[in-house]
Amino acid sequence: MKQETKFIHAGAEPDPTTGAIMTPIYQTSTFVQESPGVHKGYEYARTQNPTRDALQNALAIVENGRYGLCFASGSAAADAVIKLLNPGDEVIAANDMYGGTYRLFTKIFEKYGLKFHFINMQDANEVSKVINKNTKLIWTETPTNPMMNITDIAAVAAIAKQHNIPLCVDNTFASPYLQNPLDLGADIVLHSATKYIGGHSDSVHGCLIVNDEELKNKLAFIQNSCGAIPGPQDCFLILRGLKTLHVRMKRHCENGEKIAYWLRNNPKVDQVYWAGFEDHPNHEIAKKQMRGFGGMMSFTLKDDSLEAAKKVLSSTKLFSLAESLGGVESLIGHPASMTHASIPREERLKNGLVDSLIRLSVGIEDADDLIEDLEQAIG
Repeated sequence: MKQETKFIHAGAEPDPTTGAIMTPIYQTSTFVQESPGVHKGYEYARTQNPTRDALQNALAIVENGRYGLCFASGSAAADAVIKLLNPGDEVIAANDMYGGTYRLFTKIFEKYGLKFHFINMQDANEVSKVINKNTKLIWTETPTNPMMNITDIAAVAAIAKQHNIPLCVDNTFASPYLQNPLDLGADIVLHSATKYIGGHSDSVHGCLIVNDEELKNKLAFIQNSCGAIPGPQDCFLILRGLKTLHVRMKRHCENGEKIAYWLRNNPKVDQVYWAGFEDHPNHEIAKKQMRGFGGMMSFTLKDDSLEAAKKVLSSTKLFSLAESLGGVESLIGHPASMTHASIPREERLKNGLVDSLIRLSVGIEDADDLIEDLEQAIG
C-alpha cells in the first residue's frame, strides 16, 4: 500500500454496529460486562477505548511500526519513556531540543536520580564518547527545535544497538510523512501529535510507536498505571487529522522552501536555519532520511537586538504570534521567551539559540501572501 493511501485508510474499519465509515467517539468511562471477567475486550476507558485503539493502530501503520500508544500530550509520552528507567541510569540527549522536554528531564527526573548528558548529535561519533555502563537511553530530535540540526538516525541507531541501548527519536518536526525513524533503526518514535499529525490546532495529544512487544507492554503498563491518556474526542480529532497529513505536508514543504529562500535573500535577515539548504550542516543526511524538509525554520536579523526581533514578532498579520507549530495556519514565535524559556540562557546560547532568534511554522496559506506579510513585518 502506497504511503498516501495508508494515511487515509490506516486503522479505519467501518463501525461493526452501524457501518459508519468514521470511527465513532466512544464517549464512555466504563463498559458493561456479561459476568465478572467476561466482556467484549473493554473494561475501563483508562485502559482501553475503541476510538483510542483505532488511532493507536493507525499511528503504528503510518510509522511502519507494530504498536502505537497514545497519551494526553507529547510531554506525557516523553514522561512515559523516561519512566522506563531507574535511579542511577543515565540518558544521552541532543543538546538542542524542545524546552519542555529539557524541563521534564532536568526539573522533574534529575531529582529522582537520573543523569542527563546533553551533547551535539550532529556528529554521531560524539554519542560513543559519552556512553558508559549506566547509559540506558539515547534521545534525539531531528530536525531539532529550534535550530533545525540534523541527526543521522541510522548512525546513532547503530551505535545504540552495539551497546544494547534503546534509541528514542522525537519525530514531531518531520511527521510520519517525511521521516520514519523505526525504519532507520530507532526503537521508539515519539510525536507531539498536537502538531503536524493533528494539524488543526484543536487538540493536545502525544504518541509513541514501537516494534518490540516487550517494550510495548512496559509502556502500556505505564500508560495505564499513570493514566495520562487522551480522551476519545481528542483521539477522533487526531485520527481525522491523520487522514490529510500527506496533503498538508506537501504544501508545508512547498511553502517552507519558498519562504526559506526568500528569507535568505532578504538583506535585513542574517542567518536562516532550514535543513533544505545545500550548505546546511548534514543536509545530505537530511536528504537521505527525509522525503522533504518541512515548514519549520528559524532566523535572525542583521540587527540582532531583541528589540528588532520583538518588532517583527509583533507586526505580522497572517503569522500569528503563538506557541506550538504544525497547524494549517502559520505561526511565528520567540523561542527564548516562549517554547525554550525553561532552558537556562547560558545553555541556550551555547547551542546558538540567541535571544533574537525567531521561529516560523509555515502553514498552508498562499506562499506569496505569507512572504508579503513577513516583508512588511521585517520592514
